[in-house]
Amino acid sequence: MKLNKKILHNLLPGLLPLFIFVLADAIWGTLTGLYIALGFGVAELFFTYIKSGKFEKFILIDIGLLIILGGISILLKNEIFFKLKPALIELIFASILAVSVFGKKNFIYEMSLRYLRDVQINSYAEKKLSGSLQVLLYLILGHILAVLYSSFYMSNEAWAFISGGLFYIMILTYFGFEIMKDWYLRKHMPAEELLPVVDEKGNIVSRARRSECHFNKEKKLLHPVVHMHVINSSGEIFLQHRPENKEVQPGKWDVSVGGHISYGESIEEALKRETKEEIGLTEFNARFIRRYIWETEIEKEMVFTFICQTDQNIQINNSELSGGRYWNLKEVEKLRRKGLLTPNFEKELKTLLELEVIKK
Repeated sequence: MKLNKKILHNLLPGLLPLFIFVLADAIWGTLTGLYIALGFGVAELFFTYIKSGKFEKFILIDIGLLIILGGISILLKNEIFFKLKPALIELIFASILAVSVFGKKNFIYEMSLRYLRDVQINSYAEKKLSGSLQVLLYLILGHILAVLYSSFYMSNEAWAFISGGLFYIMILTYFGFEIMKDWYLRKHMPAEELLPVVDEKGNIVSRARRSECHFNKEKKLLHPVVHMHVINSSGEIFLQHRPENKEVQPGKWDVSVGGHISYGESIEEALKRETKEEIGLTEFNARFIRRYIWETEIEKEMVFTFICQTDQNIQINNSELSGGRYWNLKEVEKLRRKGLLTPNFEKELKTLLELEVIKK
């Protein structure tokens, strides 16, 4: 959400000279309004230059269009050219947004990296930015149509409101809603989990938010997880069914217990916590069998795999899992052929077969 507020802060100043003209034109007329808007635009341009050391391109474009279309309207004594100016400048910006949202090159994202150096933009933040830009694009396109209609078919007063005030109301309402939604989520939702980042030897080198570990596709952060296979005395293996709303492998059958190791938590503590949370076991003997690195399109994990043989009653946590049951090897093979197993469980199944702990 901090990124959305930064975008609002950087993009709207380029449109201020236009809105100043709309207000001045309604009070003193087109010519006086044009002079006031140009004066304001030049002052704003030099203010941003003093503040940032460079001229803001959006303000330069707006001043240029003020001069060209305002001059044409005055010379031809036809205000329709100037009335179309808001739609024209928004059409330019909408074109940039459309290319950024639907094209291969995100110009707005690149501009954010260049100008918003104090905001860290990972792949997760980039995804949220793309969604915000798409909504902004539709709002601007709707406003362009409203400006065009008001320019030809409505009064000057109606055009002045639609061109100026309505745009601010639409944009500020949207960003205000986003800010309030973010505030509500931060107040009512628990803080995002911190995970340790490890090297390939398992040594902790830093920490990161869960979303960073899952959505940083450019630099996948290696983070540790625990897996445990629960097998009963009949040689059957318990598999959990992943809910359909899971980020990774929804609706698949997976290892008995699996979860992240939180920052500051030991492997043993994480295994006990996840086992209690998911299947209700509190007293069990787990045997470590292997460690390996598992990489997918969205993340990279260091997996610590355990095995537990018990006949204790399993209590499925319905808020964590959508189901679970014991399977023999023949049944597991049927699930595999149907593509209903998670890929990492299939990998670990080979180790379990080597240990001959699952009976046919």
